[in-house]
Amino acid sequence: MDHEMFSIVLDTLKKIEREKLSLETRLEMDKKGDFPEELIRFMLGPDIGLHLIFIPSEYGGLGANALQIAKISEEMAKIDMAIATSFLAICLGMDPIRVGGTEEQKEKYIQRIADEGLILGYGVTEPEAGSNVQALKTKAERMLDENGNIKGYRINGQKQFITNGGVADLYTILADTPEGPSFFIIEKGTKGLLPGKHEDKHGIRASDTAPITLENVYVSAQNLVGGVEGIGLKQANRVFGYTRLMVATFGLAAGMSSLEKVIAYAKERVQFGTTLAEKQGYTHKLLVPNIVRLEAARAYVEEVAARIDSGEEDLQVEGSIAKYFATEVGDAMANDGIQALGGYGYIREYEVEKIKRDAKIGTIFEGTSEIQQNIISIFRLRETVHTKGGYYKTMSEELSNLPQESGGPILSRAIRLLNELLLCARKLKVIRSQYLMFLLADMMTWVEVAKAASLKACSKNWEKTFSNEFMFAVARLFAREAVEKVYINTAKILKGGQQAPDELAEKLNSLALDEVFEGVLIDMDLVARELTK
Repeated sequence: MDHEMFSIVLDTLKKIEREKLSLETRLEMDKKGDFPEELIRFMLGPDIGLHLIFIPSEYGGLGANALQIAKISEEMAKIDMAIATSFLAICLGMDPIRVGGTEEQKEKYIQRIADEGLILGYGVTEPEAGSNVQALKTKAERMLDENGNIKGYRINGQKQFITNGGVADLYTILADTPEGPSFFIIEKGTKGLLPGKHEDKHGIRASDTAPITLENVYVSAQNLVGGVEGIGLKQANRVFGYTRLMVATFGLAAGMSSLEKVIAYAKERVQFGTTLAEKQGYTHKLLVPNIVRLEAARAYVEEVAARIDSGEEDLQVEGSIAKYFATEVGDAMANDGIQALGGYGYIREYEVEKIKRDAKIGTIFEGTSEIQQNIISIFRLRETVHTKGGYYKTMSEELSNLPQESGGPILSRAIRLLNELLLCARKLKVIRSQYLMFLLADMMTWVEVAKAASLKACSKNWEKTFSNEFMFAVARLFAREAVEKVYINTAKILKGGQQAPDELAEKLNSLALDEVFEGVLIDMDLVARELTK
């Protein structure tokens, strides 16, 4: 999608917000908890066609790249996360066909999605399995013709927490075949496909979430995605880097929406003779740490999107890091948004309490934060061992060559320590403890996100929302936070379990935290001034 069309899409979103999604309307939608089908159909209709951003140009779409979709998803979620979630499900539902479908399936169904503006449902999660697709219980039994060839499948099972589950026109359903998990395309109205009651939810209340029951649903063999059994998980894994990046932008959106409201309030609210924006106890506790983490998250999202757009594949771990970090920090800012507005924050009409309720889902759907920590720690540890420390060594060397003002050199030292800890992980029996593996995941996440922030600060090719000085201060502040995370988590692992090698303990002390935090208040002051000017 060219830049002009991208600008038109963003302008269209702003127009929809002005004309269709005022604050009063959003609060009413949230209060009722009803799916705004008429509005969604309008957004999918021929005059708007927002779903076309997800669809490749060869099938009638706009063919937006990953970075464009990330930015559009964030803007949509800033308006209303429930609406954005409905569109996310359309993308999710189409993805198995997009990455794994036969050419005939793509031409038939992706073209229909583009032309007809179909609402899709993505049926993977189950009542007992949750995010663990290995525990899949929905079964697809082969149906044979008189010659013994497979003519179709009889599917039985249940799906839970399916976005658009009660309103979709088309579903992609994961079911277990004799050869393993496989996706099937099932149309609305198919006999035995029974959507359940719309769930009454804590947040994103205007999105439709419903269980689906499949009772002897017959599906033609032509609707087995890819035409081959047992490749459903491979198809799902191929898009995790992409779809989890979209969810990461929801975390960014929640955090930035809350932060913007807090800043506006802080500039107006006078306490004891000065505005809250002039009080360090307010800015340095509730504003600065949050904007630093959100901008670091943005840098990482942009880095991963650029890698996807360059043709890289198998970015599942990067997608997990982006999703885990951005949704957690977005949720934290949403929580602080209520605190920052005091009693007003607790009242519905000021919206920050709705943002907080909506934000929480980001840490749950598309794989909980704990699922992401599992993925990050297991795969990054495996890569470190496989490369004999080369993965993080390369990262450390790259950062050591950055200017001091970027935070890169101090981060480089922390990554070297992390690398040596990972190479000793088996000896320390870290892999036997899920808690310790989660500590590793957090170190890995923080240093990789910090690296993206440092590189962005040094780059000349970023959108200048803030000044260069601001971005360098953000990079330094988050680099310090990442170093602190490595220091504390390493200390917990070394002191809390097995006897640690002496050289590791010495290297822990060599991080010299007193030097790392030199100038931290000056940087916080700089960020606070620019944020509230």
